[in-house]
Amino acid sequence: MKRILVPVDFSGDSLKALRFGIYLANKLDCHLRMIHVQKSEKFEIPFHFEELKNEIIHTVQEYFEKLTKLHSADYCVRNGVFDFKIRTGSVYREIVNQAKYGDAYMILMGAYGASGFEEFFIGSNAVKVVTNATCPVITVQKEFTKGQVKTIVMPIDASTDTRKKIPFVSEIASRCNAKVHILGVHETSDTNVIGKIEHYMRQAEDYLKDGNIDYVKSIRKGDNNTFSSLDYAREVDADLIAIMTEQAESSINMFFGSYAQQMINRSEIPILSVPNN
Repeated sequence: MKRILVPVDFSGDSLKALRFGIYLANKLDCHLRMIHVQKSEKFEIPFHFEELKNEIIHTVQEYFEKLTKLHSADYCVRNGVFDFKIRTGSVYREIVNQAKYGDAYMILMGAYGASGFEEFFIGSNAVKVVTNATCPVITVQKEFTKGQVKTIVMPIDASTDTRKKIPFVSEIASRCNAKVHILGVHETSDTNVIGKIEHYMRQAEDYLKDGNIDYVKSIRKGDNNTFSSLDYAREVDADLIAIMTEQAESSINMFFGSYAQQMINRSEIPILSVPNN
């Protein structure tokens, strides 16, 4: 059985990601594992842990035991395992290593967070996990409130790697009964580039048709593919935006950073980043 890994720093944002992880684990029939990374063995009380604010707890282990008990009724995967790991070291390296050696199907994490333990997701840790993980990563923004996936926006550009996310998006859409918006995005009037994007869109359409997945198609030109994708996703009230990690790393905008970083920093909608491997 596949496994979803959810980093937890006991902030409200990471617990929001955990609830979303439980939803997806139920839909995808996955084991669910929480992970907390400490920079040292020293324990500090997390002041953002509102769900257990009246509990007297002395260790990270106790917090996880209480958290598991609190949410175990919502985890409904037959023969599934809902557990946790506690590691010490570099936050993003420990998360990436746990995902790799624990054979994680996906990492689902908050894009931001603040906790009494340490500065966990603030800054570049979310982007570092996305760009170093060998499995797909969903980053959940602090504005996220829905907790379900019914509408997925899948931007398609002219890069050859853009199509590699289609099977993963297709599986999530099928399990969640979601509609996929195949969105062609480009920053040029070059007919060769636009023709290539339209060809890739037809390939995505054929793949989704074969899986009996509901979809629509649209194409947009703008000054920045990230902004075009985000604007469209907001228009259709999307629950998830799917991008390619490698494509995002190699497509650098000198004013805004990589497209992956732009997406994570600017989107209130969860971002699914699929690695090119």
